[in-house]
Amino acid sequence: MSKSLSRVRAALKASGETVQLLEMPGSTRTAAEAAAAAGCAMDQIAKSIIFRGETTGHAVLFLTAGGNRVDPAKAAALAGQPLGKADAALIRAETGFAIGGVAPIGHLKPVDAWFDPRLSQFDTVWAAAGTPRHIFAIAPDRLLAITAAVVADFTF
Repeated sequence: MSKSLSRVRAALKASGETVQLLEMPGSTRTAAEAAAAAGCAMDQIAKSIIFRGETTGHAVLFLTAGGNRVDPAKAAALAGQPLGKADAALIRAETGFAIGGVAPIGHLKPVDAWFDPRLSQFDTVWAAAGTPRHIFAIAPDRLLAITAAVVADFTF
């Protein structure tokens, strides 16, 4: 088992969750691919969108419904700093994950996080489990609690 997958499993276990990490036969890098693999609506995919805080230099996380897009101005206002593109090196250094498999939990370093209220409209959402082929299903209220994210409007 990969280190990334192991960290996600450990984070779920530490939170008391007993969800199953599923390996899909194809890629789940995009929300559309993940929704097709899970057999769910695209908005049931909890995308982990990472930005670089321009003031702090650290990663910030926006968990958004698969069909939504993060509004950079709203996101920056929430983060209290200008936001820029997070490159692969920053994402790997702070979350421990590669682009296309960034899980909302199990990060190497604490990450400030915000949560799209659209996700709460479902009984179950699906998130990346640390690799481009692994996902897991979880109740949105549990994902919110585990990530310690702040519910906020940050999408278009």
